[in-house]
Amino acid sequence: MRLPEHLKGVIVPVHRAGWPFIAGGVVLSVLLGFLAQPLLWFGLLLTAWMVFFFRDPPRVTPVGDDVVVSPADGTVSAIAERHPPPEMELGEQPRTCVSVFLNIFDVHVNRAPVGGRITRLAYHPGRFLNAALDKASDENERQSFRIETTGGDAYGFVQIAGLVARRIVRFVEEGEVVEAGQRVGLIRFGSRCDVYLPQGVVPLVAVGQRAIGGETVLADGRRNVAPRGWRRS
Repeated sequence: MRLPEHLKGVIVPVHRAGWPFIAGGVVLSVLLGFLAQPLLWFGLLLTAWMVFFFRDPPRVTPVGDDVVVSPADGTVSAIAERHPPPEMELGEQPRTCVSVFLNIFDVHVNRAPVGGRITRLAYHPGRFLNAALDKASDENERQSFRIETTGGDAYGFVQIAGLVARRIVRFVEEGEVVEAGQRVGLIRFGSRCDVYLPQGVVPLVAVGQRAIGGETVLADGRRNVAPRGWRRS
């Protein structure tokens, strides 16, 4: 059922992955209500938070074959030279990695940072350390993507579980062609996303900057755009 036009700007859609949790919250609220009325309100508050967490607002992605957008809402927590996870098969040379940290209040639907073909998908079980820590890139549970553009560049994108997160969900398969800003996965509940840039591609964001998934431009693949807010050491 389609929403009336005057409601589309008011009601934020909820991703289908959240409906089981929301339905469970409603059932729990009713059961708690039979025990005590205050517990009913607690259950409804929890259900409302589930609706908020699984919100999936539409985004307008900048147009361009070379645009690299943020895969998630959150804060740019680090920009550093790192070795990509070996399962992505991106080579042994370090790459510039832009990390976006999501807290539990951010939108957790993740989007493809670039358009191209997914040539590698790899799931790596691991720990659930604070996703803001550097070692979370190597030790935490993660889902890795390698996306190759029509221009021949290979980008790495990693969903990293965090201290609270216990489930990484992906919506795409290996071999699938995606567009920049397309929904590709979700992490429950608080996490981090890393984007590994090809050699010569510099970031256009700064540490501490807020990023909007599918909209904020992280980098320009044309390699002739000056970086902002950081320098290679």
